[in-house]
Amino acid sequence: MTKDSYKPRLKKEYEEKIRAALTKEFDLKNPMQVPKLDKIVLNMGVGEAVADSKKIAKAEEEMALIAGQKPVITRAKNSIATYKLREGMPIGVKVTLREDRMYEFLDRLITIALPRVRDFRGVSVRSFDGCGNYALGIKEQIVFPEINFDEIDAIRGLDVVICTTTSDDKLAKALLAGFKMPFQA
Repeated sequence: MTKDSYKPRLKKEYEEKIRAALTKEFDLKNPMQVPKLDKIVLNMGVGEAVADSKKIAKAEEEMALIAGQKPVITRAKNSIATYKLREGMPIGVKVTLREDRMYEFLDRLITIALPRVRDFRGVSVRSFDGCGNYALGIKEQIVFPEINFDEIDAIRGLDVVICTTTSDDKLAKALLAGFKMPFQA
């Protein structure tokens, strides 16, 4: 199989079904008005890294496993004496996923990771930011199958921000619902 012939499952589904359904549902005349995924940003704050610099390396390794690409280390912009934080100290890791990796991650998030969350009843419909982007927090990184439970040193949460090309929350919600995002009833 060549690289050009492979398409993630959700990307195929978007191109074949979801785009047409959104166009019909919202009566969109211009194909450029149809919302699509722009990027997914994963962020993991590691506050303990102030005391132990090895924590940031472990978080970076776990984020690389989850995302499938190397994360960027985020650094403190300001010094805060109360937290013993100095400007430039590493305090987290982040990854921006686009194109095929973005669709692959969203597929794993919806079909594997979210159902593994303890007492999961769906994701909130109120987490849209008013500009068509959706944010959710995951309390434990161990819900992802790539993370080996025996090798983790601490339970860390991560933020997932799904950015779309629309500025309308209703369109963005319909797009994510098309991908079968498990919204609360």
